[in-house]
Amino acid sequence: MGHLNSTFDAVILAGGAARRFGGSDKPGALLQGRPLITWVADAVADAGRLIVVGPPRAELPTALTVREDPPGGGPVPALRAGLGLAKAGWTALLAADLPFLRASDIARLLAAAKPADGAVLVDGDGREQWLTGVWRTPVLRRALGAYQGASLRGLLNPLDLVRVPVSGPWFDCDTLDDVTRAGKLLA
Repeated sequence: MGHLNSTFDAVILAGGAARRFGGSDKPGALLQGRPLITWVADAVADAGRLIVVGPPRAELPTALTVREDPPGGGPVPALRAGLGLAKAGWTALLAADLPFLRASDIARLLAAAKPADGAVLVDGDGREQWLTGVWRTPVLRRALGAYQGASLRGLLNPLDLVRVPVSGPWFDCDTLDDVTRAGKLLA
């Protein structure tokens, strides 16, 4: 981590209540013996800064950590907090529960986003995955400054964005069953 000449910083949102996960530590849930959040961090190993919004993570000792205000306040306040530490021209906005995210996905998003404000992955059902995208940092800051809502879709959808179809298996791990299913697919 910490490539000073990197074109992007990564903000991983890891502070939610994980209600569908039984309230346990979803980013710390083990998949093939590794916490879910480390799978995401590996995909952004080239980031200039790894910013985790949520409690400090022992498994990511080089990450900068920040809490949203109020803690558990949702993805928009979390993005606002994380973006405050971003310095690169681009920011990858990611969930902490994406075991199939790879560096190649981030590279595809960055390449696709160049002529626009950002790029977001679109799953096999055609749904934008708002917590898997890259965005021009100044554009995100301006959009956040003018936005009063609570929905990431409401914040990001009006921007000039490119939709990038996923390649390979894709889902986030919202439940313990999802973690089990991911483990079987990765095996």
